[in-house]
Amino acid sequence: MAYADHSQGSSRTVSIIIVALIHAVLGYAFVTGLGMKYVKKAAEQLNVIDVKEEPPPPDEEPPPPPPDQPVEPPPVVAPPPIVQTPAPAPTMTVVRTPPPVFNPVPVAAPPPPPAPPPPPVAASRATPRSSPGSWLSDADYPSRAQREERSGTAGFRLQIGADGRVTDCTITSSTGHSDLDEATCRLLPRRARFKPAKGSDGAEMPDTYNGRITWRLPE
Repeated sequence: MAYADHSQGSSRTVSIIIVALIHAVLGYAFVTGLGMKYVKKAAEQLNVIDVKEEPPPPDEEPPPPPPDQPVEPPPVVAPPPIVQTPAPAPTMTVVRTPPPVFNPVPVAAPPPPPAPPPPPVAASRATPRSSPGSWLSDADYPSRAQREERSGTAGFRLQIGADGRVTDCTITSSTGHSDLDEATCRLLPRRARFKPAKGSDGAEMPDTYNGRITWRLPE
C-alpha cells in the first residue's frame, strides 16, 4: 500500500546520510592527517545506530471468495413453432390448340328445277250461258240504298272453274257505295253460269270473265 512504501524510503535515506557523513569525516582525516585523535574520539563517541529495515508488510490476503450461489438454469425457451408453408400449386400451362381449319369444298349448285309447263292457251274463252242483264233484278236492290236513292256502276272480275261455275268475285271499280259493291259479288257467283273455256287440246280449263253492272233505282 502507499504508506508502507513511504516509511521504508525515509529510513533508507537517513541511513545513507549518516554513512555518508562518516565517510566524509574519515576521508577528510586521512587526507589532512590532522586531528587523528579527534577523529578517534569522535569515532568512539559517535553513536552508531544500526538502522534495521522494517520488514515489508505482510501480503494482504485476498478477500474470501463469495459464497457459492446456486446457479439458476437458463430459462427454457420453446423453439418457435414450425409453420408448414403449403407447397405452391403446380403451374398449369394451358396450351390452346388452334381450331381446325376447314377448307370449304365448293359445292356445285343444284340444277334449277325444270320450268313449269306453260299454262294452256285457251282456244275458246268462257262465255255466259245467259244474258248478264238477267243475273240481277229490281228485287236484288239493297233496300237501304233504294230508300236513300243511291245508284252506281260496279266493275267486276269472276274466276270461272273448268266446270263453268264462278269460284270468286272481285270488284275492279266501285259504285261508290259499299252496300251496292257487296251485293254485286254476293249475287253474281250464285246467278252467273258459263260455258267452260277449252284449251288447244280441247280440254276444259279455268278462265276469267270481266264485266260491269249498273244499279238503277226501280221505277
